[in-house]
Amino acid sequence: MRTVLLLVVHFLTTLAKLVGPGGARSIIADSLLIKHQLIVINQPRQRAPNLTGLDRFLFGFWSLFMNPKRLFKSNVIFKTSTFLHFHKILVNRKYHRLFSSRKMAKPGPKGPSMELIRAIVELKQRNTSYGCPRIAQLISTVFGIEIDKDVVRRVLDKHYHPNSGGNGPSWLSFIGHAKDSLWSVDLFRCESILLKSHWVMVVMDQYTRRIIGFGIHAGAVDGPNLCWMFNRAIARMGTPTYLSTDHDPLFNFYRWHANLRILEIHEIKTIPYVPVSHPFVERLIGTLRREYLDQVLFWNAHDLEKKLDAFKNYYNGYRVHAALDGEPPLSLSGNDVLGKANINEYRWKSHCRDLFQTPIAA
Repeated sequence: MRTVLLLVVHFLTTLAKLVGPGGARSIIADSLLIKHQLIVINQPRQRAPNLTGLDRFLFGFWSLFMNPKRLFKSNVIFKTSTFLHFHKILVNRKYHRLFSSRKMAKPGPKGPSMELIRAIVELKQRNTSYGCPRIAQLISTVFGIEIDKDVVRRVLDKHYHPNSGGNGPSWLSFIGHAKDSLWSVDLFRCESILLKSHWVMVVMDQYTRRIIGFGIHAGAVDGPNLCWMFNRAIARMGTPTYLSTDHDPLFNFYRWHANLRILEIHEIKTIPYVPVSHPFVERLIGTLRREYLDQVLFWNAHDLEKKLDAFKNYYNGYRVHAALDGEPPLSLSGNDVLGKANINEYRWKSHCRDLFQTPIAA
């Protein structure tokens, strides 16, 4: 900035001489041009001087007052080849504008429409944990537009700019729950805002991945409590033929086995110390923790039950699954909650108090 001010002051002091006729105008312009070039050369640099817009303007302005024959002798920074190359670019630009069409269409297939790009970007902004495969499946399910996950990735790379705040919640791509002949059950523990332990029983269907329900108990769990949690989780949902459980000691209570006999449910045990033999419900618990429980707080068992019911409605009806060909679990039961929407006219539905948002038909 100091260099620019010195040049401006020097220029103003000689402005009166420039107005007058004669050769003084060319001499002063030549002097200013050389001085400015020397200032640029002496600036700290690594390879070549970095010219600003002001530098280019001053060089062009002072060259207007000089004799063309003298201009080539006054070049300290620029070579003659630089001006020739610049002239060649101007010639090419001239004929390009004269003989080419105004709109140069790129060869190849057309990309996604602006409406589809807007839907993809807005879906990612509202659900930062969604990956490209999930977004592609959701677009296909809601709008009936088949789109590849790589197209979604390219659209997000170009048009999606995440905010500088914290990242959204993490996500697991495969889980669900429903009612069929084989259900799975498992337990996990979570802490309330007052650091009180709560046991949660999760019941899910192996075939449709639909969540049947949750049973919640605050404090230690014994045989009667375990039976009460299971009966509450499956209330108004009927009973399965088979129930898959792991080798947790809680499932060895006499009251638990008696309750299953009364309900005429056959228990199937998984392979000991092999979590992959009980994969679906294990992944469901991971999804519950990472996508939801790690993002919210609860006060007591009643508050936790309401929050888990809200997640169950979102999970069963609106969360698409890779194992179900991009459909939510309820679609296998004949209850298509999403339906098809028009890409030009749709609205957003909020789930779990705006933690998740999905597009639906307007």
